[in-house]
Amino acid sequence: MELTKILVPGAVRVVGHMTSKKRLFQELGELAASAYGVCPATAFDGLQERESLGPTGVGHGVALPHARIDGLDRMCGMFLRLEKPMPYDSVDRQPVDLIFALLAPQQAGVDHLKSLALVSRTMRDPAICTKLRANLEPATLYAIFAEGPASQAA
Repeated sequence: MELTKILVPGAVRVVGHMTSKKRLFQELGELAASAYGVCPATAFDGLQERESLGPTGVGHGVALPHARIDGLDRMCGMFLRLEKPMPYDSVDRQPVDLIFALLAPQQAGVDHLKSLALVSRTMRDPAICTKLRANLEPATLYAIFAEGPASQAA
């Protein structure tokens, strides 16, 4: 599976400043609506509910919020690059600036886990994170994801 199967160019955005996790999830809900036609309130509620089970900040400035949503027929990825890192209750207590959110169909099962694993592997790659942090153009950020990790080449 490739990230381009779950992330479309219109689901990549650069945001200057985010004041709270609640506002971040609202932004992700709006992005889900514009890129995939998902109800923004449904996306927001799903992300909030999942986050209440435990923070999705995985460390090194990366957060991977995710949720299962009724009515989806495919995996929906969204990426936000924050110009100014925000507090997130990450495992390493560091603020986040790279957020890759994943919305999955309610009955996705293994596909949800595979997609989440792919996103996690990608976002743990220091070379990819360095490239993402060095760019502020959504089209360039999408191209970085389309390239994928260097270790997958060949």
